[in-house]
Amino acid sequence: MSCSVLFVLHHGNLHKILLPVYSVQTLRTFCSRTRLSRSLKESYRLLQLPEDGDRSYAEVREAYVRMAKLYHPDSGAPTADAALFCHIEEAYRAIMTHMSRQGSTSLYSQKQEDEEDKSKNQAPQHRQYLSFEGVGSGTPSQRERQYQQFRMDRATDQVLEYRRKCMEQAAAEEGAMVTRDARVRSKRIKITQAVERLVEDLIQESMARGDFQNLSGTGKPLNKFDHNPYADPMTHNLNRILIDNGYQPEWIVTQKEIRETITKMRDRLLEVRSKLGNPLRHSEQLRWKEHCGYFAEELRKLNKVVDNFNLIVPLMSLQMVHFNMNKEIEKVLKADQESRKEKEKKKEEEESRMAETQELNTSKQNTRQALILWMQRLLKGN
Repeated sequence: MSCSVLFVLHHGNLHKILLPVYSVQTLRTFCSRTRLSRSLKESYRLLQLPEDGDRSYAEVREAYVRMAKLYHPDSGAPTADAALFCHIEEAYRAIMTHMSRQGSTSLYSQKQEDEEDKSKNQAPQHRQYLSFEGVGSGTPSQRERQYQQFRMDRATDQVLEYRRKCMEQAAAEEGAMVTRDARVRSKRIKITQAVERLVEDLIQESMARGDFQNLSGTGKPLNKFDHNPYADPMTHNLNRILIDNGYQPEWIVTQKEIRETITKMRDRLLEVRSKLGNPLRHSEQLRWKEHCGYFAEELRKLNKVVDNFNLIVPLMSLQMVHFNMNKEIEKVLKADQESRKEKEKKKEEEESRMAETQELNTSKQNTRQALILWMQRLLKGN
């Protein structure tokens, strides 16, 4: 029996009749109940829920999920039906709307708990524990983006700071190297000046003793030398004086000796090879190996002279490389082959000239004999 019926039957004495029987809470619950409509009953029937009694949001939601597993078109079940699922979804929404209108405190708290569980299932579980180092404001996602930008800016600042320190360190090292180079250069200048003073003192002492009196052209003016635009005139004149008196720098003399020595060694080895046959016999091969051993020993000594020359030569472009044994022997063999070819060619030319001379002499002799026979025949005819 609803509250409206009670008002109609017992108008005026309703409070007296209900007060001994029902408490205030019972009356509130009794009056809050309303008769279910036909559409709402149909909704309960679709979700397979009983019409009487209160149902929690969790139970309704569980029933909806159970029906969705059976009739949802994407569930893959044999009972899937899109049209029936649409009716089930409408029924679920109608029941939830009806339960929310009832306004029960317990149901409202249960709904809040369900919504919190749903939000926890959807949102990352660790987001509520992120502090982002106190950076940013707004929602957690906005704070997360602001914190990422903050980390990028901080990393950029750290990289720039590291580069600045590296540049400062490099500049400090470069300054130290410049200082060290300046010290070395100053020391070299001092040594050079000391050597120049020592040489000048020795020259003055020699001049005082008269060591330069025996030079040719003493007391006479210097001859005018050809001017070299790439050299200092004084240096050019001094070099000319030294050259005219038979003086040459040590590296020039050494270079000349190296070239003369290697030329002589090649000529000797070539002479030995020219005396042997082509191809070599067994005894000739032994002799050739023996001479090659002597040549290798002399070449090793010459390479030591090359090392000494490279230490005293003033320019890097004038330095020499070691002589290679195999390359030198190949050069000698190649020169021997060329000389043999030239000899054969000369011999062939000489033989051809001799053959031509012989043919000419033969032809002359034949001509003379023919002339004599002709004259004899002429005389006999007369």
